[in-house]
Formats: sequence, C-alpha cells, structure tokens
Amino acid sequence: MNFNAVWTIYVFEMRRFFRTITQSLISPVLSTSLYFVVFGAAIGSRIQEVEGVSYGAFIVPGLIMLSVMTQATSNASFGIYFPKFIGTIYELLSAPISFLEVVAGYVGAAATKALFIGVIILITAFFFVDIEIKHPVAMVLFLVLTCVSFSLLGFIIGIWADNFEKLQLIPLLVITPLVFLGGSFYSITMLPPVWQTITLFNPVVYLISGFRWSFFGEADVAIGVSLFAIALFTGICLAIIWWIFRTGWRIRQ
Repeated sequence: MNFNAVWTIYVFEMRRFFRTITQSLISPVLSTSLYFVVFGAAIGSRIQEVEGVSYGAFIVPGLIMLSVMTQATSNASFGIYFPKFIGTIYELLSAPISFLEVVAGYVGAAATKALFIGVIILITAFFFVDIEIKHPVAMVLFLVLTCVSFSLLGFIIGIWADNFEKLQLIPLLVITPLVFLGGSFYSITMLPPVWQTITLFNPVVYLISGFRWSFFGEADVAIGVSLFAIALFTGICLAIIWWIFRTGWRIRQ
C-alpha cells in the first residue's frame, strides 16, 4: 500500500476540516447542547429514570451516535464529491494508487473528524449530567466502528450524488429519522410489543444499543448481535465501493 498517497489525501481533508472549524465542530456541539437542554430538562423532568439510569444520562449515547453518524456521512460524501464536481478526481484515477488507498485516505479523514466530534460531545455531556462509562474499551470500539462504517456509507453517497442537494438527501431523510426511531431518546422496551418487533428492522437500533451498553451495562439487543450488525454493514459498504471502482459507476461515466 502506498502510505504516502493515503497520508496526502488524509492530511488534505483534515486541513479542510480545521479551515471550517466553526461549521465542522462548533455547530454540532451547540446543537447537541440544545438537545441536552430540551430533552434533558423538559422531558427529563417528567421521565426520571430509564432502566435505572437518569434520563439525562440515558440520552447521551444516542446524542453522540446522532452526531457521529450524520457528521461521518456528510464529511465523507462531500470529501469525495468535491473532486468529482471540480474534475480533479481524474487525477486520482490516473495516479498510481489503488482504490483501497483512495478510500483509506478519504474515509480515514471523515472517520477521524466524526470521532473527534463524538469525543468533544462526550466531554460536553459531563457538564450537563453525571456519566459513568462501565466498558470504556467497548465504548471506543463501537464509536470507531460507527465512524468508519458511516464514513464508508458517506463515500458511496458522494459517488452516487450528481448535485449538492443529493449530498444532504440521505443524511436528512434517511439517517436522521432512523436514529430518532432507533432508541436514541428512549428504550425500545418502552414500546408496545408490535412496535418493538418493527423497530428491530432498523439497523441503527443495534448500534445505539451496543453503544449504550458500553456506558450503562444495559442493552436492548445482545452485544454479539450488535457487533455482527455493524460488521455486516461495514462489509456491505466495502463490497459496494469495490464494485464502484471495478465498474467505474458514477466515476468514469
């Protein structure tokens, strides 16, 4: 693998992140702080505890996942779409580097940005609620896997999109609703039995459940199932990206 090429793409994307630090970092943190105020104070005054955890603390993993998933997807999709838009992607395609190196550079940068935002939001949460992380290693593992998998999804979206509006279509109309309906602000055990079954078809449920388990030791879905779900999702994204570069779909056409 050409690590110089990977590092060059990675550094270029990270510099763009720090050039737009207000939009890239401060905005998500402020938005999440508002969620803490609205949900933690307003709803938390009516719902004291969920599964033995204070409601303010209970929503922390869901809020982190919401920001991480949307930011990873948006950063990765814009990162690869912009070279398509201005035509510099042909320089990448003609360079002596493989598609794995291109993907590693763009996805690695997007995952790093999302991870950075997730950590900042976690630190911010300590100013609002008392949090105890029972399984810190598992927490880091779930966070990194989520950043990588949704960065891969964002990379696919960036290849698929042919205008700036489509870049926001999937994050706004698909990912955000799935996160809200995936138990980010409630436990699925609070739902009627029929809706509990329906909710299990939402893949985000497994990510949030596993991530919440790393905090509180409680999960709506078995941890093994959550890990399998995120591994399967990552594998599917990698297979699609391999097919895209093999066929040149939306790249050479």
